[in-house]
Amino acid sequence: MDGVTAAPRGVAVRCVDVSKIYEGTAAVRSLSLVIEQGTIHALVGANGAGKSTLLGMMSGRTRPTTGRIEVFGNDLVGGRPRDAHAAGIACVYQELSLVPHLNACANVFLGSERVRRGILDDRAMMRRYAELCTMLEVDIDPHTRASDLSVAAGQLIEIMRAVQRGSRLLLLDEPTAALSQRERENLLTLMRRLRGNGTTIVLVTHNLDEVLAVSDTVTVMRNAKIVQSAPARSYTKPGLVKLMVGDMPNFVAQDHARPDGEVLLRIAGCTVGGAITDVSLEVRANEVLGIAGLVGAGRSSLLRAIAGAESTATGRMYLRDNREASWPVSPRKAHRLGISLLPEDRKTQGLILGMSIPDNVTLPRLYPFSRAGLVSSKRQLGFAQERLAAFNLNRTVSRYPVNQLSGGGQQKVAFARAMVVDPEILLVDEPTRGVDVGAKAELLRAIREFAGQGKGVIVTSAETEELLEICDRIMVLSAGRVVGHFDLHQHKPTVREIFDIAFGVEQ
Repeated sequence: MDGVTAAPRGVAVRCVDVSKIYEGTAAVRSLSLVIEQGTIHALVGANGAGKSTLLGMMSGRTRPTTGRIEVFGNDLVGGRPRDAHAAGIACVYQELSLVPHLNACANVFLGSERVRRGILDDRAMMRRYAELCTMLEVDIDPHTRASDLSVAAGQLIEIMRAVQRGSRLLLLDEPTAALSQRERENLLTLMRRLRGNGTTIVLVTHNLDEVLAVSDTVTVMRNAKIVQSAPARSYTKPGLVKLMVGDMPNFVAQDHARPDGEVLLRIAGCTVGGAITDVSLEVRANEVLGIAGLVGAGRSSLLRAIAGAESTATGRMYLRDNREASWPVSPRKAHRLGISLLPEDRKTQGLILGMSIPDNVTLPRLYPFSRAGLVSSKRQLGFAQERLAAFNLNRTVSRYPVNQLSGGGQQKVAFARAMVVDPEILLVDEPTRGVDVGAKAELLRAIREFAGQGKGVIVTSAETEELLEICDRIMVLSAGRVVGHFDLHQHKPTVREIFDIAFGVEQ
């Protein structure tokens, strides 16, 4: 009715001057935010803006370095999941937290099982499961093992678990990244239904169409801070992208000569189920090819597939002289083809933190450092010192564990390790994540110098300006498919141009 204003909503979450510092770097900086009850509140921003860190603090999983967070009027103490559950908070991540060997019903009641006289009351849980399915309009056989569920069904099970626990605050981190269009629409419908029942939802996603379709309020983050928080109806998709990117400097490719050597690697129709579809590319001698895209676009899956680390990958691979090679089914076989990967997660995939620097550097190829079947520690150390001489580790390379180095030092060791197999093609996934400015410069220079030796590099980075600085060409992925190409020797795009293509903003 005209002249009648809506009654004010209660506050579900209040963040007061919240910061989170990791090793001197602010992931979230002096942030204050109010999220109203019974609304869908979206957090958007470019990669590394601080969205997931903020979500982690709201969930109680992470303790703020400074500031405080209130949930439904009570202070939330981070780092204690039990307290978060008691406060009515539930979080659904991209990586589902289901127990694979339990069925759907058991996963819904995980941690809140119905018991009668000290024995699990399966009948009561089945009745409640059926009620939840009816209420949420979900149709999942309660006896299906979690390992047999699709990603979409698994997410619905996690949401059912949250509802069954009486959660009043539901945090969703990229919930639709691995879903089909129909599954996405079903999930958005369920979110609206939950909002109608009074549940508060905080949504982190890179899909701006979904943000504008389902959200009541949108908060835009950039460089660990809030840029703007306003009703969703006040935004447009291009306007959101502009706020997310801001006035980033337009780093452009340096004056690298156009690569005119022969093609070292050609990929045709690379597909990994649920991740990438029919991706084709080629890399020439002296060339750095960048892969841009948002979280969930398939960048890492593509590199892992080429490196033999995705067992389900299919496609055709051609090497120098257009010689077809069998698709590598393991990293060892990729090494034999002259392909080596520096993975995204150095701590779990790139290094063994408790081993020494020489052991880490030489582990992929011990034969040159062995005699009569015994590994020579002296040869290992000499090689590691030689390979790392170009980097500033601030410590002498010796046999101490690699976990004693900083993040930047560890990444340099991981880089040297990827080079031990003497690759012709180097795949580099997020080379500068979590390293300081000086280490970034050294690593980017090393990538460019490697390509200058007549080799080829494929590199991904959440820092799009870094790709513009070191690459000859950039290929843009979205939802596992190629959606754009830039030849930086013909046109030097802005960061926003690349983001517009990744987000599907019409030019």
